[in-house]
Amino acid sequence: MRKYNFLLVMLVAILAISCSQSSSDTQVSNLGTKWHWDKGTIVIETPERPTGQTSVIGLKAPKMEFVRVGFVGLGMRGPAAVERFTYIPGVEIVALCDYEKERAEECQKLLKKASMPEATVYSGEKGYEELCKRDDIDLVYIATDWLHHFPVAMCAMENGKHTAIEVPSAMSLKECWALIDMSEKTRKHCMILENCCYDWFEMNTLNMAQQGVFGEVIRAQGAYIHNLDEFWDYYWKKGKDDKLGWRLEYNMKHRGDVYATHGLGPVAQALNIHRGDRMKTLIAMDTKSVIGKDLVEKRTRETCNDFRNGDHTTTLIRTENGKVIEIQHNVMTPQPYNRLYQLTGTKGLANKYPVEGYALDSNQMSASGMKPKVDNLTSHNFLPENEMKTLVEKYQHPILKKYGEMAKEVGGHGGMDFIMDSRLIYCLQNGLPLDMDVYDLAEWCCLAELGELSMDNNCASVAFPDFTRGEWNKIQGYKHAYATQEEEANSMEKAKTFTKKLKEKNRNKLR
Repeated sequence: MRKYNFLLVMLVAILAISCSQSSSDTQVSNLGTKWHWDKGTIVIETPERPTGQTSVIGLKAPKMEFVRVGFVGLGMRGPAAVERFTYIPGVEIVALCDYEKERAEECQKLLKKASMPEATVYSGEKGYEELCKRDDIDLVYIATDWLHHFPVAMCAMENGKHTAIEVPSAMSLKECWALIDMSEKTRKHCMILENCCYDWFEMNTLNMAQQGVFGEVIRAQGAYIHNLDEFWDYYWKKGKDDKLGWRLEYNMKHRGDVYATHGLGPVAQALNIHRGDRMKTLIAMDTKSVIGKDLVEKRTRETCNDFRNGDHTTTLIRTENGKVIEIQHNVMTPQPYNRLYQLTGTKGLANKYPVEGYALDSNQMSASGMKPKVDNLTSHNFLPENEMKTLVEKYQHPILKKYGEMAKEVGGHGGMDFIMDSRLIYCLQNGLPLDMDVYDLAEWCCLAELGELSMDNNCASVAFPDFTRGEWNKIQGYKHAYATQEEEANSMEKAKTFTKKLKEKNRNKLR
């Protein structure tokens, strides 16, 4: 009898668990996303595409001889972006906007230095709305704090502007879907400003991967490991009662990889995400908060028992084609800066941090068109310096050949920021698809909420929604778009002529 009762209790328990994870039991995440259990996996409800909307994969806008830009957010990242744009031919900086008027006014000095006309200044909580309503702006470049990326971008597209958004560009799945729908509805570009996709090692390695140097890439790693101890007090605060600043406060209130795109963006391109493959499921796990909790207590002088984000977060992703991606986030512990960036292929490996190098054996070197100078060359070690140099020279990315030297002079995280901005303007001037689209934005930014869902449910598996709504396999292979040599030369000549006249007009006005 006791055995029978025990079995009965166990059966009831199993049924209870099964019912709690039934596909019909809809739940809601902390950020308002509807989801349900399906065979032990959390499944996100994907909204249907509204009637009349179509995909913006490969979206092209009409060519622009010149691009008129408005900048919103001129605190930590914005001023450097304004300065970089003064070096790009065919650009007019029309408007500058920041919550604090003084910050916007300060950027006028950058325009004056470049002999460019002053821009109109907007400020205050809703200053960006007036900027977006102007009919003489083509692109709104957003470098605000994270929480204002979304409302500014929506306002810009609603008013017929292309949008480029600093990272992370969306803070929830709800925001991701709204940006997708707005881009599809308005047929306006919505680009994520992920500068790490344009770093030298990442670009050359991407070219190698696309040329088959590593064979089939089956695993990738990326991260944002950056001790922000020296920076927490520099993040904008709402007023004297704000002790934390917006970034520390966000980490206190939200769990998950809230800054995934630096690590995820470059490896997603190498794995052709939504261009022949898609991220299918993830599981996430974090440590407890020790340093984050302590930072809050030191600043508020109060006990903090509700710091949501762990000091270190790890997310594992499996793709539709059976590849694995590992992404890490840590802005708390004292350790060297690290974005990991590693590609593991069937015929070789690329690794950036902490040791930069490639591992190929002599056979694969020869197959890649290289002639090894070292007799005993195996994949047990990184290539010797001379072999690595020869490999990089052979596979130097065309975009680096075009912008690399100028980028080193202008700067911006070693020049990758300038390359990113130059490619954005190049594509607009030549009527080409941008290097990163709104689906990239959504897929790279959604790790925060999906990871939170996983960890809040005992590190459960979470299924990615298909942001392309079934079109992730429409294009095969990630590619940068290029104009023909003739088209490129023609657009550049017009761009340089425009900038020359703009500066001459301004000089004459000041005389």
